[in-house]
Amino acid sequence: MAFAGFTDETFGFYEGLLADNTRTYWTAHKDVYERAVREPILGLCAELEPEFGAAKIFRPYRDLRFAADKTPYKTHQGAHVGGLYVQVDADGLMVAGGMYAPDAEQLRRYRAAVDE
Repeated sequence: MAFAGFTDETFGFYEGLLADNTRTYWTAHKDVYERAVREPILGLCAELEPEFGAAKIFRPYRDLRFAADKTPYKTHQGAHVGGLYVQVDADGLMVAGGMYAPDAEQLRRYRAAVDE
């Protein structure tokens, strides 16, 4: 599956989900999610895999057990690939990178580099 980009339908899906984050909306638009969100993010991750390694695509459902906000669906689709985070939502595409829980030596070197 080749990545051909995200479309207006992708962003429209998330605009609708922001307005109506219910099972009714999700069920009525699940085909749009599959076609306009899931397939493109899978294609993007497949293209990134040779350079960055296998990707982890996050589920669209929220874990409500301990959340104060009980809306059932995430209003974005995220993926983690090779130390990078990719997310698409109603506002567009975001790519971020960083370190999670560096060990003491990595943190010391990072802080020294920032100080310089």
